[in-house]
Amino acid sequence: MFLPAQAGFATGTPTESGDYLVKFNGAAEKGLVQAFGVEEEDILHEYELLSVKHLNLTDQQAQGLERHPHVDMVEENAEVQALGQTVPWGVPHVQGTAAQEQGHTGDNVKVAILDTGVDNTHEDLANNVKGGHSVFDDAANSDPYYDANGHGTHVAGTVGAVNNDLGVIGVAYEADLYAVKVLNNDGSGTLAGIAEGIEWSIENDMDIINMSLGGSQGSSILEEFSDLAFDEGLLVVAAAGNSGNRGGNNDTVGYPAKYDSVIAVAAVDENNNRATFSSTGPAVEIAAPGVNVLSTLPGDDYASYNGTSMASPHVAGVAAQVWQAKPELSNAELRALLNETAKGLGPSHQYGHGLVQSLDAIEN
Repeated sequence: MFLPAQAGFATGTPTESGDYLVKFNGAAEKGLVQAFGVEEEDILHEYELLSVKHLNLTDQQAQGLERHPHVDMVEENAEVQALGQTVPWGVPHVQGTAAQEQGHTGDNVKVAILDTGVDNTHEDLANNVKGGHSVFDDAANSDPYYDANGHGTHVAGTVGAVNNDLGVIGVAYEADLYAVKVLNNDGSGTLAGIAEGIEWSIENDMDIINMSLGGSQGSSILEEFSDLAFDEGLLVVAAAGNSGNRGGNNDTVGYPAKYDSVIAVAAVDENNNRATFSSTGPAVEIAAPGVNVLSTLPGDDYASYNGTSMASPHVAGVAAQVWQAKPELSNAELRALLNETAKGLGPSHQYGHGLVQSLDAIEN
């Protein structure tokens, strides 16, 4: 939509001129214009449906016309810019929009984004990024708010991009986001780094951990940290992985999603078909949008990505909405509720319990 900048008269000498919209309330429009010395070339446009003219006026002419009893208003022709906010398809698909309309926005729920960092200056994230930590000590990666990769910023936008008439909107647009940099600017990390990020999340009282990351090799230590987070009351959500194939019958879920204490999220498209890349197996617990997902990128930018990395933050965002609505739930009860109210889509090894549904969980 188009929104005008604030109108007002510029100050200056009477010889300065500018564009104005003038609305008349009488039949003597032409005579008034001539009386104030407006030349023919300064009549830029005459509207047909309203008694309005677009005129080039000096400050003195504008002020005189404004005071005349047959002139309703004189306004500067201020510049406008196109503004608007896109609702990515995944948000209403998981009933995020419907939940928002009922006031469920993830307010005061803390979500740790274990990823490549989050750009905390982004126009769509700055108000919601409340803190962070980096597991790296080298100059290039020690700042959790420097995300040269972009992956973490994209994930954060799906969880909680601000509702501000700019860019996109997240599922839980009032959630508190925390940038926990466990992947470097190349998008890689280690099991030890992820464990450190989980530990930081526990020690700093996070409610939800989102891990849009994974690998084919597990670790007993990482599993113990994941278990500890769940035992301490955190909800742990992770991408199932992108190692699926068209048949979708192999066990390809990666770690840490494969651990019992972690919700493994598969990816679907707008038609609720499993993305062919989405990993499959008995550990798949729930599904969410993961194809052509529009979200934030560093530098006030936006782009659409594919992956179970994009599906996982939809579930984290829904969890934040539901937990705001039902703060009495334990993490185990919340997890069970999300599974019970998911929309069944197909075989459990491909879709888990089905498509996560926010409002159904809230109203259950």
